[in-house]
Amino acid sequence: MSANLYEIMQNRFGDKRDRPAIVTPEGGLWTYGDLDDLSARFAGLLRRYGVSPGARVVMQVDKSVGAVALYLGALRAGAIFIPLNTAYTDDEVDYFLKDARPQIFVCRPEGEEAAERLAAGAGVPFLKLMGTTPDNCFWAEALQADPDPDIEDYEEDDLAAILYTSGTTGKPKGAMLSHGNLSSNALTLLDYWAFEDGDVLLHALPVFHVHGLFVALNTAFLNASKVIFLEKFDVKLIRKYLPESTILMGVPTFYTRLLAEEDFGKEDCATMRLFISGSAPMTAQVHREFEDRTGHRILERYGMTEAGMITSNPYDGERIAGTVGFALPGVDVRVTDEEGNILPPGKTGVVEALGPNIFQGYWQMPEKTSEEFRDDGFFITGDVGSLDEEGRLTLEGRAKDLIISGGLNIYPKEIESCLDAVEGVRESAVIGIPDADFGEAVVAVIVPDGEIGEAKLKEVVGEKLARFKHPKIYHFMDELPRNTMGKVQKNLLRKLYTA
Repeated sequence: MSANLYEIMQNRFGDKRDRPAIVTPEGGLWTYGDLDDLSARFAGLLRRYGVSPGARVVMQVDKSVGAVALYLGALRAGAIFIPLNTAYTDDEVDYFLKDARPQIFVCRPEGEEAAERLAAGAGVPFLKLMGTTPDNCFWAEALQADPDPDIEDYEEDDLAAILYTSGTTGKPKGAMLSHGNLSSNALTLLDYWAFEDGDVLLHALPVFHVHGLFVALNTAFLNASKVIFLEKFDVKLIRKYLPESTILMGVPTFYTRLLAEEDFGKEDCATMRLFISGSAPMTAQVHREFEDRTGHRILERYGMTEAGMITSNPYDGERIAGTVGFALPGVDVRVTDEEGNILPPGKTGVVEALGPNIFQGYWQMPEKTSEEFRDDGFFITGDVGSLDEEGRLTLEGRAKDLIISGGLNIYPKEIESCLDAVEGVRESAVIGIPDADFGEAVVAVIVPDGEIGEAKLKEVVGEKLARFKHPKIYHFMDELPRNTMGKVQKNLLRKLYTA
């Protein structure tokens, strides 16, 4: 059998084509047969536009069933699927298109004028528009196309997707994920999280991210589960559909906002069997309060763009607040010092991982790829943590200076590069400080060189960077604290501005 992820999915839901696959609050319902047909139409349409195996398909659209079907159609056609955050600015999209050089770029109708300019500048052969309904867009064109039942015969190492993640240098990196990376991870989670016949997934995550697209949807489709598909997280809608669901995957912000509802509790969760949290750290306080209110212990896990899921608290067994559990079956996790020496249990160091889920490297960055792997194949995650005697992982920080706000990764260097280019800024330092709602908030510390105000900084950042990367607070100081080697001491800035 082919290792193509879609063929693996199809083999698992093939005799359940009448089952609901996706339902929406607006009353939309697509069975697995419907989804299979629509994805086949998208596959045929992509092939008609010259998308051959290995060609890139870039998508920057709002969450919809059409977007999901396009992803599945790209898998069928053997294309490399590249979803982009809808918050990315024109400057960011310009970089992605020139780096990926896709055969086709699918974007929102509202961004048509800018997209035409960007696609032309990057030499993209085809630009298509797609909204959230099948009206006068690429989705409508797919519905008019003949379904192409062929599924590209692929090996496990053939690429399925590229997801861009901003680097510590400020230059985004394209993490290359293969069909084997995605299928091995999803099938492992299916078993480890004890998915069962009749499970219903409540989906309120974006579909441009590993969490919402690969962890949530891949596992649901492999189980032929019904997915209640919400446009975004909305407390009222979550509470409305929890009684019809059995599984919710979310980020800590989901749970803090539910707990902010004074009457939220056990009655809301009567049909639920599993609450999962990831993409950002959850406080022990939220973990305890959620259990007190609902009777459910949230299952925390640990993953990243380059690896999907790496560790998880057990489905059956103790889920300890503040830890991210054990290495998944088939995955090895270790903690090392900076030279790569393996540290004993209880010692803090850099987390490294090895397994079939680990990505193939960074797109067109062989040197960067080699830097991130040890000679024995272990991937250096850049996260800092420790393993206990049982092998349970506790994360204690991030070696790469990463900020995670609302479950989204933000690299300070990218924001600093933008700020430092502004006339009147001598230098800047960007840090994350604790935030009750988002986990961390972005703070910019500015050393001015002449007259520069907050309004100007906000204007430039607003033009250059996606909204989720914008600093929430700007502070000004005469000079940044540095150590004897001249490195900015961000730990001191965090302490100062958190206080």
